[in-house]
Amino acid sequence: MLKTLKTHRFLFEELVKRDFKKKYKRTILGVGWSMLMPLMMLFVMKLVFEQFFGRNMDHYTTYLFCGNLVFCWFSESTSLGMHSLYGNAAIFTKVNVPKYLFLFASSVQTLINFALTLVVFFFFCWMDGVEFTWKFLLLAYPIATMLAFNTGIGLVLSAFFVFFRDIDYLWRVFVQLLMYGSAIFYTIDGYSPRMQLAFACNPVYRHIAYFREVVLNGAVPSLETHLTLAGVALAAIIAGCYMYKRYNTEFLYYV
Repeated sequence: MLKTLKTHRFLFEELVKRDFKKKYKRTILGVGWSMLMPLMMLFVMKLVFEQFFGRNMDHYTTYLFCGNLVFCWFSESTSLGMHSLYGNAAIFTKVNVPKYLFLFASSVQTLINFALTLVVFFFFCWMDGVEFTWKFLLLAYPIATMLAFNTGIGLVLSAFFVFFRDIDYLWRVFVQLLMYGSAIFYTIDGYSPRMQLAFACNPVYRHIAYFREVVLNGAVPSLETHLTLAGVALAAIIAGCYMYKRYNTEFLYYV
């Protein structure tokens, strides 16, 4: 796969540039929206939920930002990834190129958006009085596993979307449900052990919890957490690669 990416490096770079420019085409602020949109969403959520969940919590804004930051990346990456294959049918039906390049380009583009928002997040941490320690370097780990997880889920969704357009509507409902089940604006401390276990089965929540553990508690997450994040990322990549290998020759007949 790495050899294929190297061979088609120029195409891959052009796809990333195209997707990035396309997102901000005909906008006044351009790339500035990558930073402004999360701030606007954060402001709205803070106004709505702070009085209900944040009265007795220190650094609630940062707590909220952690959840919103990670979940928005997951939502954007998987949604764009779902349409990446079908949306580029005009290219791969005429030119023989690896079809997963389109999904990878989409993943890289959302990673760039996430990186821009991460800069704003660190600024907010400083404004909120969060202490910066060397442990912040550990955030590279959940970012890497989340990138792999998003890419794997995107591969699966993009393959399904070619055959079943209904998956788009079903995924929107699922993402909405997942958002409320990821403890973005509330804590899970008051829930029963069984419910907390259910939250722990949510890969997105586990990534959010890793961010909060490092940023707010200044602690190193457990080995079990590291292994879990690596496991779900690997499982998603394997499932995505299987889908593309299994149905690669059939995509042309359904686009």
